[in-house]
This record gives sequence, structure tokens and C-alpha cells, in this order.
Amino acid sequence: MPLSSAQLATLETLCRRMVPLADGDPRAAALARATEARLATMDPEQATQVARLLTVLDHPATAALTTARPVRFRKMPPARQDAWLRGWETSRIPVRRTIFQALRRLILSTFYADPATYVGIGYRGPLHDRAPEVPWEGPAPGVTTDDEPIDRSQPERPRIIRITPSFGAGGEDGGMRGMTEGTRLGADTRVRADVCVVGTGAGGAVAAARLAEAGLDVVILEEGGWWRGEDFSELEAPMTQALYADAGARATDDVSVPMLQGRAVGGGTLVNWMIMLRTRGHVLDEWAAEHGTVGMRAADLAPVFERIEAETHTRTMPDDAHNPPNRALLDGARALGWSAQAARINARGCVRSGFCGLGCRYDAKQGTAAVHIPMALAAGARLYTDVRVGRVEVAERGGRAPLKRMHATVLDRATGRETGRVTVEAPVVVLAAGAVGTPAILQRSGMGGGGVGRFLRLHPTTLVGGMYGREMYGGAGVPLSSVCDEFVGGDDGYGFWIECPPMYPAISAAALPGFGERHRRLMEGSARMAPFIVLVRDGADRNLSNGGVTVDRRGRVHIRYRLGPAERDRIRRGIKAAAQVHFAAGAREVVTLHAAETVLRSTADLEMVDQRPCGPNQLGVLSAHVNGTCRIGTDPRTSGCTPDGERHGVPGLYVADGSLLPTAPGVNPQETIMALATVVAGRIADRHPARAGSAGVLATAGAGRTR
Repeated sequence: MPLSSAQLATLETLCRRMVPLADGDPRAAALARATEARLATMDPEQATQVARLLTVLDHPATAALTTARPVRFRKMPPARQDAWLRGWETSRIPVRRTIFQALRRLILSTFYADPATYVGIGYRGPLHDRAPEVPWEGPAPGVTTDDEPIDRSQPERPRIIRITPSFGAGGEDGGMRGMTEGTRLGADTRVRADVCVVGTGAGGAVAAARLAEAGLDVVILEEGGWWRGEDFSELEAPMTQALYADAGARATDDVSVPMLQGRAVGGGTLVNWMIMLRTRGHVLDEWAAEHGTVGMRAADLAPVFERIEAETHTRTMPDDAHNPPNRALLDGARALGWSAQAARINARGCVRSGFCGLGCRYDAKQGTAAVHIPMALAAGARLYTDVRVGRVEVAERGGRAPLKRMHATVLDRATGRETGRVTVEAPVVVLAAGAVGTPAILQRSGMGGGGVGRFLRLHPTTLVGGMYGREMYGGAGVPLSSVCDEFVGGDDGYGFWIECPPMYPAISAAALPGFGERHRRLMEGSARMAPFIVLVRDGADRNLSNGGVTVDRRGRVHIRYRLGPAERDRIRRGIKAAAQVHFAAGAREVVTLHAAETVLRSTADLEMVDQRPCGPNQLGVLSAHVNGTCRIGTDPRTSGCTPDGERHGVPGLYVADGSLLPTAPGVNPQETIMALATVVAGRIADRHPARAGSAGVLATAGAGRTR
């Protein structure tokens, strides 16, 4: 739905104040049009809400509530507009902060996604069409060995990989054998299998590979597309739209916590920053003692972790290959006497492009799209991409695993419109659609209740930027190659840790606080900024459900989340700790994501952090770790699945993604999810052995080759 002329005029006015741009600058109108075009790619309900916000913002009655003067926002003088916006930015009324942040992030991220802005902020852009420009970009000096994750071949520019999967090609169009894209599916396709796996991320792909190798006939459904190396343009806007859930706009209903989740073959493993961490023993012991897990303690999972690390070529980052932000984290932490070390990452021949969050063009990241999906297809699994699962139907009652029907729709990859239907019949279903998608499917299927959708755990994360007197350019190099784990455990097993993220313009613009000149200064100084992130292990208040995922009567998903008292305390402590590391590494000043401007110039200023509120949209918080909404447990009232990963009361329906985790793991969860998926798949294979002759295509209209 296009914006009305009044809404577009209000949006143009906002663009001038947010960026900022002078009256008469043609870029304001162009930005308004670009923002309007971006709304067309969003969920229609979200776009409609933005349009309504523009109407509310410009209504004279709205101004009267704030300034006692009924005048339209776009008719105010610029100074009054800025004062009005600052009032909404720091308002005590949550809904005003929500409106402000929704519009602010949309406009600023749209502006800085434009490559025309790169020069002004020192961002170098894609690597594949130029030579490396900084020492921490491109292959490292020396000789490549298999004991390292990086490439040391030193070509003039990093190689461009043309992927030819080892599992072979098939079909008239040269597509991958066993993989069918949604565009090649007919209007109505029905398939039968032993197992239907939903999702191809850390959980689904690993489970599918294990089950297919056990001899079961496996069908895999993936909502996103299969993207090849040459598809990864290293341009933030199109890659975010293509590879992330909700085109990168997924967030809690009050937009206080943006959530980065992958939506493509490979799921989150396609767009994460590659760190591989084992869940610590005290957490696994907690799972056994409080949630009844069996065979998931540290000693039980050690061989599983070893297997996964071997499959994904998990290796320690060499000391000479870090980028400056990661080097600052290591040096600053060690200067303070704190525990910090190089990360282990799942990469082979990494050329340190820095674009891990936008898909790896160089075939270096060893995520599930590169490892476990090929393993599954080589073992006979079938993968259908661009297929969104709506619900599960138990078609037959009785028996250990009654037949189930997966009802799904085929999506046009370019437009998102539904173009057909897919029905998969299988006695065993494995849901691995992520900790938002999995509980939503269960609730739409009438299988909610109990712990389904509750106990959302996010590892709430905030950024602490250190401004240095030298170039720190976090847009290049391995984004996350070190970790400070001095405070991971805490007195009660809950704490925080510090890592580094990449610095892409649009996501940085949305995350960094403020608007106008304040925001512009931060963006123009971003090449000298070392970004640290503080990640909190949430859920210290064991019986408090910090958030949840629910589906309304129209089938729409709603996400809510609040920092509890323990999380608020830990995130403040984490910000202060990250600032101390920055100062120890030589930073001149430190900025936080508080809405109220917070600049620390020495450790003497740390008390400012305690004086700032950190409620919704008062402190920038985001998450890429979405877990816990169908957690393991013995009590159906407070958990979603049994200790074997089976949905309480639904034989043959399993979960194998981050939603299964009983608590927040306290480390980046990729390896843990892979390990639990391996355990769950093993138990499925033991209970439901392969049945010869049970699989195949029942009926398909115009589907082409499906096997």
C-alpha cells in the first residue's frame, strides 16, 4: 500500500531531521521514496502500522499532547522538531519511545544502506571486486595449513568461489540432486516420507543428516532459498532482505529488541559470525538437575562436540590474523588480568572479508549449508526450498507415531506471494524452524499450551563502542575472533561475556543511538570505533518467563521480551566491564546505546551507566540467539518437550532447534544446538527405524524432478 501524500510529506520531514539534511536537499525526498519502497518489501501489517505512525506523528492533537500547541509536526521549525523528537526518544511513556525508535531505525538504516554513503563514513564496501586495503583484510601472510581456519595464499584479491556441491548435480537445469526450489513446484504437491524435518539451520540440517544416514527417508522443508556463492553480493540491503527472517526487521512487538535470525538454507549458520563454543559443564549439570535431561552432561556430549567440530573444521583463530577490534578486546582484557582468548571458528580457507553476516561468497564458512545439508542429500534426503510450513495435522490416531500431515505453502522468492501448496505425510516430524517459528507452528496446530511459546531466552546484547585515535575498521576481518569470558559464570552460574560484532552501515546506523548531528558524528567516526558487545545469560530468575512467542487468531506471530531485574543488573555490569577493556586498550572515549547521550571519557565516568535507565527502548538491546520456547523438561506445564525432544502428548513429533534448550546456554548456541540435534536424531532413529518402501511422491502437479 503506497503512502498518502501527507504521510510521504511527514516521512520526508523526518528524513531531514534524522539524517540530518538541509531544507531543499533533494536527498530527503529520495530517502523518503526509498523508505517507502522498503515498506513494500515488509510484512503488510508492519507496513500499515508504519503508515499509521506517520499519520499519528503529524496530527495536531499529537503535538498538543506534547507541546500544548496543536500544530502539525512538518509545519514546526526545525529546532522545535528536534526538541519534539528528543522528547519522544527519552519519554517516560513507552509507546512514544516505540514510535520514535520504529521510525528512526527504519529511516537511518535505509539511508546508510545506500552505497553512496560509504565514502563519508569510511566504509570500504564489498571485497570481491577490489584488492584488500587494510592488513586485516584478505588472506593472511604465511603458509596455509589445515590446522588454521584462514587462508594464507595471498592472491591479488580473494578468490570468488563457484559452488559445485560434492553431492552432484541432477535435473535438466543442473540443479542439486535431491533439492527442489519452490519455483519448480506445481500448484499442489504431496509427498510421503519416514521423517519430515522443518528447517535447515544448526538443528534441522544436522538432524536431517543424521536421520538420512541412519537409513530413514527424509524430506526437508525450508522457508528460505538456497543461495550459492556468487549470489552473495556483499551488499547489506539486498542480502539482509534475502537471508534474514522478516527481511531483517524481526523484533519484539514494541521494537525494543531487534532479533537477527537466518531465513535460508543454512538458517542462522549461513549468516552468523562462526564462533563455536561448547556449553559449559555447570550449565549442562543445571539442565540435568532442574529439567531432567538424560545423556546431556559434559562427559556425554564431549564426543558429540568433537564430531561436530571435526565436520565443521572448527579451528582456533591464529594470533596474527585478528582485526583491530578483536585485538583490542584481547589486549585490553589481558591488561586488566581478565580471561580472554582467541575464538574457535568453523571456517576453512577464510579470506577475512568481514561479510560473514551477509553470507560467505568464498565458500569458507562451514555452516550447515556447506556441510550437513550436502551430507543429508548425499544420503538420499530430499530438500524443498521456498516452502513455509503453516501447521501439523495428526492424521491418524493410535500407534506409537501416528501419521502426520505437514501443510505448507510455496513462496515466490522475489515477491513472497504464495504460489502453491505442499503436503508431506510422515509418521515422524522434526520441527527446527527456530524459537519463533517452531512454537508458532505448534500453536497454529492446536498443540500449544504448557511451556510452548514461553521462557523465551535471548542472551540480551548491547554494544559498547570505543573511540580510538587510529583506524579500527570493523567492516573487515573475521568479525568475531576473540572472547572475554571473565564474567561468564557469575556467583549463580549466570553472568555475561564480551565479544566483537561486524560493522555494516545499515545495522550500525540502526543500533547507534540518537539522530541528527549526534548520530552523524558517530557514523562519521565509525572507522575509528571498536565495537564490543556484551551478552548476558538471561533467565537467572528461574521461574520468570522473560518473554514469549504467541500466535493470534489471524495466525500472526507476536514476540514479547523484558529484561528482568537480574538481567538489568548484569547488562549494566557488562557495559562497565566492556568500557574498562576499551580504556585499557587505549580508547579515548566510550559510547553506549543509551537513548540519553552517554559518553565516558575515563573509568571515573563509569557510574554514569548506573544512572541511566535500561527499560524498553531506553537502552539499545538486540539478539541473534533466540532460544527456549519449547524447552526440554519433565513437567508439561512448564516445558514443551520431553527429555528426548518429543512434544509432550504428541508421539512422533520432535523439536531439534534452539527452542529446545532448557535455559539460555550462556555461550553462542550454534554448537550446542548441533549437539542436541545429534542426540535427538539418534533417539528418533532408535525408536523409528527405517521402513523399506514407505517413502515416495504420492502426487505432484508440474513439480519436475523431486528425487
